[in-house]
Amino acid sequence: MKKLDDVDLKILTQLFNDADITNKELAQKVSIAPSTCLERVKRMKSAGVIKGSYIDVNYNTIGGNIQAIAAIVLQPYSEQIVDALKNDLLPKAEIISMFHMGGAFDFYIHMSVKDTEHLRRFVFEAITSRDEVTNVETALVFEHSRSPSIPLFNR
Repeated sequence: MKKLDDVDLKILTQLFNDADITNKELAQKVSIAPSTCLERVKRMKSAGVIKGSYIDVNYNTIGGNIQAIAAIVLQPYSEQIVDALKNDLLPKAEIISMFHMGGAFDFYIHMSVKDTEHLRRFVFEAITSRDEVTNVETALVFEHSRSPSIPLFNR
């Protein structure tokens, strides 16, 4: 893909702030024709610059009263074990996101559960019960905030 220009970066910024914006509104905000805007968005999607669009859910409103991060150490450590862990855990309703890491922990798992008993059961049943998991440290999330701006390195 060609290098992103200022118009592409403006489009990304607008979509980052509101993924539900219509193409017509997006084109108006970045001062280009709707057809041009649509083609640029399609190009960035096909090139993998835009990987998807997501909504920001208030988990408390759907029963996820507690958020937690589990830091996990795997042993043995291999690509097959890493992939199996991701493939097994990501589909679970409690999982918000997973981070495969370098450093002291191999994974950080961000999850949402209804209460402390649900958290305890989930950690025991889905994580510590796995033979390859040798250490788990779980911490409660008091607040999660998302940056309102997109890091633009092409400027």
